[in-house]
Amino acid sequence: MISITDKTLKDLEFSTILQTVSDRCNTELGKQKALEIVPYRDKAFLMDSLLQTSEYLSSFSNNNALPNHGFDNISNEIKFIGIEDSFLEVGSFRKIAQLSETTNTMLLFLKKFADYYPTLHQKSLQIEFTKFIIQKIDEVVDKYGEIKDNASPDLINIRREMSSVRGKVNQSFGLALSQYNSLGYLDEIKESFVENRRVLAVLAMYRKKVKGSILGSSKTGSIAYVEPEATLRYSRELSNLEYEEREEITRILKKLTNDIRPFKDLLNQCQEFLSDMDVIAGKAKYALKINAVLPTIIEEKRLFFRDAFHPILYLNNKSKNEVTYPQTIELTNESRIIVISGPNAGGKTISLKTVGLLQLMLQSGMLIPVHERSETFLFDRILTDIGDNQSIENHLSTYSYRLKNMNYFLKKCNAKTLFLIDEFGTGSDPELGGALAETFLEEFYHREAFGIITTHYSNLKILANELPFASNANMLFDEKSLEPMYKLILGQAGSSFTFEVAQKNGIPYGLINRAKKKIEGGKVRFDKTIATLQKERSKLEKTSINLKEEESKAREESKKMETINAKIQEKLERYQELYDANQRLIYIGQKVDDLSNKYFNNKDKKVLIGEFLKIVEIENSKRKKASAKEIKEKEVIQKQIIQEVTTKVDEIRAVKKEKKAKALKVESEKPKPILKIGDRVRMFDGKAVGTLDAIEKNKATVNYGMFTSKVSLEVLELVEAKK
Repeated sequence: MISITDKTLKDLEFSTILQTVSDRCNTELGKQKALEIVPYRDKAFLMDSLLQTSEYLSSFSNNNALPNHGFDNISNEIKFIGIEDSFLEVGSFRKIAQLSETTNTMLLFLKKFADYYPTLHQKSLQIEFTKFIIQKIDEVVDKYGEIKDNASPDLINIRREMSSVRGKVNQSFGLALSQYNSLGYLDEIKESFVENRRVLAVLAMYRKKVKGSILGSSKTGSIAYVEPEATLRYSRELSNLEYEEREEITRILKKLTNDIRPFKDLLNQCQEFLSDMDVIAGKAKYALKINAVLPTIIEEKRLFFRDAFHPILYLNNKSKNEVTYPQTIELTNESRIIVISGPNAGGKTISLKTVGLLQLMLQSGMLIPVHERSETFLFDRILTDIGDNQSIENHLSTYSYRLKNMNYFLKKCNAKTLFLIDEFGTGSDPELGGALAETFLEEFYHREAFGIITTHYSNLKILANELPFASNANMLFDEKSLEPMYKLILGQAGSSFTFEVAQKNGIPYGLINRAKKKIEGGKVRFDKTIATLQKERSKLEKTSINLKEEESKAREESKKMETINAKIQEKLERYQELYDANQRLIYIGQKVDDLSNKYFNNKDKKVLIGEFLKIVEIENSKRKKASAKEIKEKEVIQKQIIQEVTTKVDEIRAVKKEKKAKALKVESEKPKPILKIGDRVRMFDGKAVGTLDAIEKNKATVNYGMFTSKVSLEVLELVEAKK
């Protein structure tokens, strides 16, 4: 059973990863689920989750993109359906139909492309495919979310009557309007609406002369709003029909709710399925952003992350156009604990966090930014002690808190544990704290746990060197500038470069010497030896990089020479073919010339024709008759060449067109100079240059010498400003 504490999630900033995934989900339910991701306890479920994300990621690069999985949350509708004799409003049915339709589309797609998405298809098999829900809703509700006229026989009759009565209302109102308007009883506005009813705007002095019901008056009291008597009768009839319509719609909605009620559990499953797909899509989009892959999950106890990036740091640096350096880290049974040492700000903590966070992400069903040939196994526990652990709430010092944490480590640590400790042993007296830290490290080692720690303590570096299955490591530093190179080097402890860094930062040399005298000579020599080795490693690393670059350049030059050689050889062969063809033609020409001379002398046509046919036969015997297949192949090649040339021409034209458009855009974005009288100007699409004589509003008078012209200022460009 996998068990990872909240402290580990917090130390490794797992919530930042979840927030980033959540932001890439489309639905509110998906966003919420993404924030609730935790490491899987069951390996089978974890592998399904990883494969589903990997399959979704592959959909971004193939021609079978997964269909839309967006939906409106129907959680309230599902709860409401569960209440007996309840019924849903018409808008809720439209949401349910869309959810059911989206689910069906996804199910059919995954069934069709099961070979591409086997794990996602397997997940979809848990959902029942049905068209009943959509059909039932479509019988009643139209695509705009309104009840259809033919939803029931009674409803269609009611609405027909309503349409007829509305016609009578309008007709009777129109007659009353014409009648009273001709008598001069109405105000200028003639009509208005009161309580959603159409009324006549009658002048107050004539209100008693207009038959009907007064529904109100204007603020000044000069106008009375009267509904004509004939219209009033039809309005009452219309109100009755509207009441009947509402009653019939309620009956229809109750029946439809009862039809859908047996599918309550299925609707819940559909919503869960689509929201799960949304989370998978969010994880896949995040994986695409950080170039993540699915490493090989193995049963053997081994962790090998090649070219691993810290995902949070990678995205932050990418947004600032800064470089992120990958790390390659390996833990095996033969090297199960790594002690990283070296100066601060060299990247030790980031290397530690990278391993922990990537393993945590992987065990939570997320792809990770490593080389595709990386591999790892699944840990039962990931224990961390990273950052400032002072507990204000519990009134504990940093060291007390760390000791409490170490006690937890000792209780839980076993052969399937990954522990990550930053600045191991700090917080107390260096001698005593270092000794206790050494004992803890020995205990973790004997329990065969995998782990990475960072430290400045020499005794822990020595212990890592002495233990057969533990190793030292350091972050590479430039030996001259003492700047970090952010590269982890396994197999050697790192110097803290204490005195070198102090000297670089301007601390007087005399003070540094006094400090050196205050500590044991052995420690200084030990640290100096490590520093010297680290400098040598740094030099070797740089030499190795330079050699690799030179080798790469040499390979490129070799490839170029091979390409040039192949082209020269091809040209020589073509020239040889051309030469041979020309020689053959010269030979035939000489033969024909000889025949012409003979015929000129003897005028013997028979001999001429015989000799000519002989020449033709000899030449034809040299020719090889092309087969129908070869002719067809030749035609195909010719067509391909023509197609390639046409495509290239089109590309060149497109590039030219794009350049022209960019040039025009740049030209249009340039600030236009303010034209003044006396400036030399010309029209954008013209060549003639004239002098600006006058400007009136947006019109300009341009003098071309022989004549003047009035044009808009917008079409003129400045040639030369008035001096």
